[in-house]
Amino acid sequence: MSLERALEDLSAGKFVLLYDSEGRENEIDMIIAAEFVGPSEIATMRREAGGLICVALHPTISKNFGLPYLAEVYNVASSKFDILTAVQPNDIPYDERSAFSLAVNHRRTFTGIIDVDRALTIQELGRVGRQAFNGTALDEFGKNFRSPGHVPLLRAADELLNERRGHTELSVVLAELAGVTPVVAVCEMLDTRTNRALSKEAAKEYAKGRGLILLDGLDVVAGFQRKEKNETSRDS
Repeated sequence: MSLERALEDLSAGKFVLLYDSEGRENEIDMIIAAEFVGPSEIATMRREAGGLICVALHPTISKNFGLPYLAEVYNVASSKFDILTAVQPNDIPYDERSAFSLAVNHRRTFTGIIDVDRALTIQELGRVGRQAFNGTALDEFGKNFRSPGHVPLLRAADELLNERRGHTELSVVLAELAGVTPVVAVCEMLDTRTNRALSKEAAKEYAKGRGLILLDGLDVVAGFQRKEKNETSRDS
């Protein structure tokens, strides 16, 4: 089963290719659990995926870090800066809102953009994120990261796939199902030939050539719903 294979690969520190749906971005992201990210994984994502390298965070972790949505920051600051009202993301064609939060660098980085720097930032997000499951971690977050930076954070919806079914939510749910910390590096796969998103057919060929799994988001939704149903049955 493709979901089982994806869970095994993600827990083993491998990349998984994840498709959302035709009704959303209709894109494939290359994803990997943050705790396994090193400089070579950053290089692979920027060379072979080519999109924006971000980190998706479980809502519990985001809350315990005190992370806002970036749109919320804009709303608060718009009373002073009119431009922030003008650029509100109120016309996203595939969604009601954006998952973007702050962008950070680890405090031990130099510029923050080189492979070594981004790997450190992402790996440390995984480490500190693991701690944040157990309680408020604002102080720990501030000790380790500064903003603005070169690693955009994505805050998953509070109700996860019951509320939103973007790559952010799909990725952190997949990580939870795999038993790894739900802090996940994600990067859109682009096509240098068409200058558009990589097609599913091209992604299948890429996955086949590298021994990777291409997973449909609907499989993640099904796994999530089974998990919720089992938890409800145990509690009743």
